[in-house]
Amino acid sequence: MSSYRTVFAFAHQPRPALLAVLPLAALLAACGAKDAAPGGGGGAGGPPPATVGVVTVANEAVALQTELPGRVSALRVAQVRARVNGVVLKRLFREGSEVKAGQALYQIDAGPYRAALESALASLAKGQANLAQATAQVERYKPLVEANAISKQEYFALLTTQKQAEADVATAKAAAQTAQINLDYASVNAPISGRIGQSLVTEGALVSAAEATQLAVIQQTDTVYVNFTQSTTDVLRLRKAIAAKQVRSAGDGSVPVRVVLEDGSELPRQGKLLFTDLTVDATSGQITLRAEVPNPDGLLLPGQYVRVRLSQAEIPSGILLPQQAVTRTNQGDTVLVVGADSKPTPRPIKIGNAQGSQWVVLDGLKPGEQVIVDGFQKMMVPGAPVKPVPWKAGAAASAPASAPASAPATAPAAAPSAAASK
Repeated sequence: MSSYRTVFAFAHQPRPALLAVLPLAALLAACGAKDAAPGGGGGAGGPPPATVGVVTVANEAVALQTELPGRVSALRVAQVRARVNGVVLKRLFREGSEVKAGQALYQIDAGPYRAALESALASLAKGQANLAQATAQVERYKPLVEANAISKQEYFALLTTQKQAEADVATAKAAAQTAQINLDYASVNAPISGRIGQSLVTEGALVSAAEATQLAVIQQTDTVYVNFTQSTTDVLRLRKAIAAKQVRSAGDGSVPVRVVLEDGSELPRQGKLLFTDLTVDATSGQITLRAEVPNPDGLLLPGQYVRVRLSQAEIPSGILLPQQAVTRTNQGDTVLVVGADSKPTPRPIKIGNAQGSQWVVLDGLKPGEQVIVDGFQKMMVPGAPVKPVPWKAGAAASAPASAPASAPATAPAAAPSAAASK
């Protein structure tokens, strides 16, 4: 009997391990009860509302733009060609460099032309001497003919000789001038300022004036042209918008043009629309337009493919939204609008053309409404309240919400260790 009582007493004594587990079980039960409570997603003890980046809708003047493909062409193009026959002795420029108008580019053998000039000058001197002799005889015989000391026929012969000497002098002057021009042409100079390409001939090459041998090409690219085409309907709409002053013009009254490079970046300097062609292409129904664009940095090269953004009209009270805020489907375009109860609601909208990284909203939104732009991945429960914060382009609006969202998940994990340590 005594041994039975001893065993019974030992079995009913509290164990230390069991006492340590009881507080932990109570804590887990309390957490489970909070999670099971209705409205735990945003209630006390639950995760906070998802933080989303929003933009506030506001009316502003919006220019409707059309983006068209275009090609770049140089403002001026000059083909450097040989104007005399001869052998190229020197190339006086560096390929791909900037040259100035009048700068020497090539030196052609000028020996034959220098000799021709000296011969022409000698002929000119001879003619001038003959003219001086004929003029002296006329002056000497003039009083004699007046005194009838010589015949008038003899005097007229002297006058004829003088006129022939004057003609010979004029011919010699022209020959000397021609020889001087040919000598000057032996030094090939740049006709315009610009960037010169590769040399098409080398030293020792024989060039010909008859064949007009091409030596190099100079292109002026500090300002370039961009040629593009547009349908007659769009050109008519543009003309009407200009006449009605619905297009935002530059300081000189021209229509501004923006150029988009191949990598999607926009040229910092805007150009201006110059003209439209007078004829319509019968095969495509397109009209050629030309814009003049400053290019001091040399980012645009002749023949380069670019895209042109041309303002077609201006909406006095338009709405712009970042493109990532709009969901586009076959059924239409929608956005999420934060209501008065902080709950996001889908809203169908009507959008127009793109303006940079934004859409032009034509209908569906009112000024003052908040449209969600960032943080869609955090809205796990449809219709759950959200916390709107102002969205800034290039900034991650969801970053501040990451810390509060992870706090409830880490709290239960830290509680057991604290309880166990006790």
